[in-house]
Amino acid sequence: MNAASLDASILLPAFVAGLLVTATHVPLGMQVLARGIVFIDLAIAQIAGCGVLVADRLGFGTEGLAVQVAALCAALAGALLLTWTERLWPDVQEAIIGVVFVLAATGSLLLLASNVHGSEHLRDLLVGQILWVQPRELAAVAAVYAVVLALWFGLGSRMGRVGFYLLFACTVTMSVQLVGVYLVFATLIVPPLATRALAARRLGAAWGVGAAGYALGLVVSTSLDVPSGPAIVWMLVIVALIVHAAVARRIPRVAQG
Repeated sequence: MNAASLDASILLPAFVAGLLVTATHVPLGMQVLARGIVFIDLAIAQIAGCGVLVADRLGFGTEGLAVQVAALCAALAGALLLTWTERLWPDVQEAIIGVVFVLAATGSLLLLASNVHGSEHLRDLLVGQILWVQPRELAAVAAVYAVVLALWFGLGSRMGRVGFYLLFACTVTMSVQLVGVYLVFATLIVPPLATRALAARRLGAAWGVGAAGYALGLVVSTSLDVPSGPAIVWMLVIVALIVHAAVARRIPRVAQG
């Protein structure tokens, strides 16, 4: 393990990015679990990624306003589609989400088929580049996420099905470009899953799982020189298993007492 590689100028912005993603995705992920639509985040994230690739195919590059607009429009279209399918066929919504994900994933491969840098673009889309996030990016992300949290905690269930899907799409669109598809999915699902048995203080505990997973993942990644996205995913799951085991041991004692 190389302690010299723990450069605060790189790790701190990456960790802040992880905290921002955790802050917004954990409460949304709890709702995803409650609705039984676990793979919606993968589908919407992949659709947003297709938007990025379409913009790149049209010559706009992989950064800039045009890419943001393309990704957001694609994600919103996907969200509206899934809102419509949930209304028509609620009994098979999870299966439809899976089909949408496969279409978006294979669509990405088709868009990159003639791109000499296709494998690099696909890797960045899936794994992300959290270690290279710039502080100036975090200010814009924090502003958007603040609005998301205000709407979520201010309106909650009053947002309805359409409001939830649209808010979810906007959040995931920004997150995919910040941390990648894999981390978006892991942050949405793993912390809420680890704390699902908690009745009180569940949100705080889930936020703690997310923060610890990102911190440990970044340290492991830079110390062992392995990709950050996968390392953080593994640390999130390990922390989640530890927390789940602790909660499972505590609950019977509380019940007996």
